[in-house]
Amino acid sequence: MEVNVTNFKIFNGRLSSYIYKVNSWPILSLEKEYQLINRFYYCGDLDSAKELILYHLRFVVHIAKNYSGYGLHQADLIQEGNIGLMKAVKKFNPFYGVRIISFAIYWIKAEIHEYILKNWKIVKIATTKSQRKLFFNLRKMKKKNGWFNNKEIKIVARKFSVSKKDVRDMEYRMFSKDLMIDKKDSFFYPSFSSFILDKCSNFSCDFERINLRKYNIKRLKKALGYLDNRSKHIIKSRWLYNDKKITLKKLALYYNISAERIRQLEKNAMKKLKFILQNN
Repeated sequence: MEVNVTNFKIFNGRLSSYIYKVNSWPILSLEKEYQLINRFYYCGDLDSAKELILYHLRFVVHIAKNYSGYGLHQADLIQEGNIGLMKAVKKFNPFYGVRIISFAIYWIKAEIHEYILKNWKIVKIATTKSQRKLFFNLRKMKKKNGWFNNKEIKIVARKFSVSKKDVRDMEYRMFSKDLMIDKKDSFFYPSFSSFILDKCSNFSCDFERINLRKYNIKRLKKALGYLDNRSKHIIKSRWLYNDKKITLKKLALYYNISAERIRQLEKNAMKKLKFILQNN
């Protein structure tokens, strides 16, 4: 089944009219629901599937209201719940023996939960099943603005079959604020990124490598000074220029000698350089 999601998309500024529209659809009777489900399940009638979705959009709005305390737009929560409803209609089997909304509640909540976990904070805070359970129940159980005391943590841990450390960690993750690490640096408010350890960098090794390179370049320049001008030019042309390496043939044409003679001059110059570098 493919139902175009854009048919149910909620545009900014139109949430109230959308809610009014979906609530204008009457409650689906058991007989009508049974007919629509069977037409879709046995005949693949997409119009029946669409009608089932439209009749149940009001329930998505009702469920989404229960998640208004997470600081996310209600329109987005409803939209995600609509996706869950469409998945439920697609997977529903008339032999389940229940009303479709009883089956769809799981899918609606699952999509809303997933959306909240991905968008509530920059860093994903609940990945395991027990962490998700804690995430969506701690807010309900908090009766005060302060942190849980030891007794309350023990009660929560026992109720959800998790450790006290899990409760502490989840409480801290949920009620602590995200900090920007790329905030503009200043004298009074340094960027948090300035304190992050770069494990891929080793300042001392980098410094030693740069110094060694400078030292070797200095020694090479000094050694080249012992060569005659022609040998020096051949070595530079063949090995030290940044652009493309000059061929023996081009150097032979430049000096009006054979390429073999250029190769011999290059070989002798390299031997002399090696001797100078090893003995200075």
